[in-house]
Amino acid sequence: MEFFRIRKDIPFMRHALILNAISLLTFLAAVFFIWHKGLHLSIEFTGGTVMEITYPQTAPLDSIRDQINRLGYTDTQIQNFGSSRDVLIRLPLQKDASGKIISSAEQSGSVMKALETNASGAKLQRVEFVGPQVGKELAMDGIKALLFVVIGIVIYLSFRFEWKFAVAGIIANLHDVVIILGFFAFFGWEFSLSVLAAVLAVLGYSVNESVVIFDRIRENFRKYRKLNTQEIIDNAITSTISRTIITHGSTQMMVLAMLLFGGPTLFYFALALTIGILFGIYSSVFVAAALAMWLGVNREDLIKGERKTADTKPDDPNFGAQV
Repeated sequence: MEFFRIRKDIPFMRHALILNAISLLTFLAAVFFIWHKGLHLSIEFTGGTVMEITYPQTAPLDSIRDQINRLGYTDTQIQNFGSSRDVLIRLPLQKDASGKIISSAEQSGSVMKALETNASGAKLQRVEFVGPQVGKELAMDGIKALLFVVIGIVIYLSFRFEWKFAVAGIIANLHDVVIILGFFAFFGWEFSLSVLAAVLAVLGYSVNESVVIFDRIRENFRKYRKLNTQEIIDNAITSTISRTIITHGSTQMMVLAMLLFGGPTLFYFALALTIGILFGIYSSVFVAAALAMWLGVNREDLIKGERKTADTKPDDPNFGAQV
């Protein structure tokens, strides 16, 4: 399905050096902010108190946030779970004037006292303390998950195409991940498990776009034998633009709906996806394809089967033999 078709190839690779220089500067800026400012980790990574509260009617989430913010909590997570009457509250670790960590019982007690002032009928169902050690384990598990995804993508691209495409594809995908983390570090947005899930989703989403372009490049090497590598890549990108707009436009509409109407619970998840989708398109076209070109990918790398057939001589006694 195509909305339109561009008849003349757009010379993307002619400007690849300038566009990749911009990409490199953006990447280095992201690395700097991650190193200098660090990520604002949620309580799932740093530890805190988890409370489950039930209401006799629909829980007023906005009112709950206002009341808890008045207690001095700025990094809380408040969301419905199960039903509109049940609320899950995550409170970060807090210390008193002497530097001692306030217990979960004290935290939950002060929160319940604030929520009960307006006779809302809130009842505490469960209180659980999440220690910093558990948070560290979650962080390590997240790093392992990211590492396994990267290794899997490299193996897949190596078998599907060629090692030059695998290197180009994984550099482009990591480029997207680092830039997402750079945005979160620069603006101080909260990095939670849902954001980590979005980052992993972006990795898979971005590699899908790279695979489409790589596959078209391979087809073009078979189809257009008189074109050079740069012209082959330009044609591959140009011929997939309509598909890219349809796919990414549809996905972005859904993500935009979550961003605007999903509330605080889905906001940073949708924000990470939005950044990843936009930079995923950019990296697949201007980073992955350009790197593959600079690594020297050529027709012989992608059409090994055809080359072997062409090298078979007609006077070979096995040529045309039937089993």
